[in-house]
Amino acid sequence: MAFWLVKSEPFKYSWDKFVADGRTHWDGVRNHQAANNLKAMRVGDQAFFYHSNEGLEIVGIAEVVREAYPDPSDESGKFVMVDLKPVTPVKVPVTLQQMKQDPVLSQMQLIKQSRLSVCPVTPEQWAHACRLAGVELAGA
Repeated sequence: MAFWLVKSEPFKYSWDKFVADGRTHWDGVRNHQAANNLKAMRVGDQAFFYHSNEGLEIVGIAEVVREAYPDPSDESGKFVMVDLKPVTPVKVPVTLQQMKQDPVLSQMQLIKQSRLSVCPVTPEQWAHACRLAGVELAGA
């Protein structure tokens, strides 16, 4: 199992909307590196759901329920999307500021490549962030 982080602006698609929907397709990714990360996702992989622009924090955990398939919003046909379902909200949001100051989390791609909307998370980072978030080690 692999671990990921997906970013969404809450005014466009929030954790609460995701939970209400029960499942969603993660589309609209147009960065090639982020798209390659989508292509690497496998059913059962887990992802932190991160609110970008507003909040700047991990707010929940999602699971990949369908692997990469063509994104119909991409007229070029080059990009893909995956389907995700919510697993659990975090008990304590993990803020960007915390991550930047934490020796383990400061090495996350979220910090190093802040514009990347879909990025891998190492097992060590995953376990550490789960502890900070007050959730059982989902998937770890």
